[in-house]
Amino acid sequence: MSEWSVAEPGKLTFDESVSELHVRIVGGTVNVVGADEGPARLEVSEIEGPPLIVTHRGGVLTVAYEDLPWKGFLKWLDRRGWRRSAVVSLAVPTGTRVEVGVVSATAVVSGLEGRAEVRGVSGDTTLVSLSGPVRANTVSGNVEAQALSGDLRFTSVSGDLTVVEAGSSVRADSVSGSMIVDLDTAGEPTAIDLTSVSGEIAIRLPQPADARVEANTASGTVSSAFEDLRMAGQWGAKRITGRLGAGNGRLKATTVSGSIALLRRPATEDAPREGRPPQDAADTAPAGGPQTDSGDNSTSGRDHGAPGAPADGTTHKKVL
Repeated sequence: MSEWSVAEPGKLTFDESVSELHVRIVGGTVNVVGADEGPARLEVSEIEGPPLIVTHRGGVLTVAYEDLPWKGFLKWLDRRGWRRSAVVSLAVPTGTRVEVGVVSATAVVSGLEGRAEVRGVSGDTTLVSLSGPVRANTVSGNVEAQALSGDLRFTSVSGDLTVVEAGSSVRADSVSGSMIVDLDTAGEPTAIDLTSVSGEIAIRLPQPADARVEANTASGTVSSAFEDLRMAGQWGAKRITGRLGAGNGRLKATTVSGSIALLRRPATEDAPREGRPPQDAADTAPAGGPQTDSGDNSTSGRDHGAPGAPADGTTHKKVL
């Protein structure tokens, strides 16, 4: 095993192969990128507080504080950690399995084909161009993702989830965080399952859409841009059900008091530019939740529940 103690900015190159990467920091930023060529590399551009311990053993590269374990990571709120910070960048082979843990720090993970897992207490996370399965667990940090082709699993207490060009499988659970999911599955069956207590949910489907749909809310509002879906309920619980296309995929959204909006992606829309911030999907999501018109259950050319919906000429329906 090789070990280094990093107490000041510097660079390390690892000649031996790296198949797994574990990173755990408090404060600052973690950048992990997949590289097609060359050995794994580490750069620490800023560091304050105790040193980072870097170990390389049996193909596993670890960059972490000695007193910050992976087990029970989301409960680590020691005040001593507030006096430390590091800015860490790593380039590893694209097939590397990655685990990143951040407390009050941001994380960016991109260009990987292996499994990726990110745990965050309050820091935000950005995931870009990942083809392997992805797990993201946060307490209050937000997660933004773009161009994921593998399965995405997300859990949060109050953090928001924004996904642009989601893969064929997204499962997300949150207490009060909002969820915006933009699907781009190129005809592949989808498996979308989103659950929130009070957070808003907005899903934009490609054309042509192909899924069995079930959306339920106990007391929130619902809206849909698809005439083929049935909408039921006027007071209290409301539902959107039905089949789009052949119904090969599955789309399920459930909230207690949050709003649910099903939006239509124009067939002629250009794909988002590479590197464009994932929050662009928010342009099609409800701003502050659907507005209600008391007693109105009619169909109109404008959906009051999704003021930011694309102006593509579609007719939106809503149930109040």
